[in-house]
Amino acid sequence: MLEKETFVPIQFFKKEIYTGSMKGMRYRVKKGDEGLEAFVYPEPYCYEATPEEQKIKAVFPFSEEGREQAVDWINRQYEEKQTIWGASARK
Repeated sequence: MLEKETFVPIQFFKKEIYTGSMKGMRYRVKKGDEGLEAFVYPEPYCYEATPEEQKIKAVFPFSEEGREQAVDWINRQYEEKQTIWGASARK
């Protein structure tokens, strides 16, 4: 699970995209036109190679509070969609 205290600071997203993975689930967080955009999608492919219909997106305010909300959302997606992430891990 991701920890708010150690997740990248909000300033990072002003210039960079952050990606990572957790046991079958990949995630991507970036500053977008709407705010802080978070995506989750199944392994094994990178964001660009994953079909759009397999990506789940949420948008949060571009702020420290939004960063924390994004971390909570990613963790929640991991917990709630174990069947998706577990299936991709077995492939």
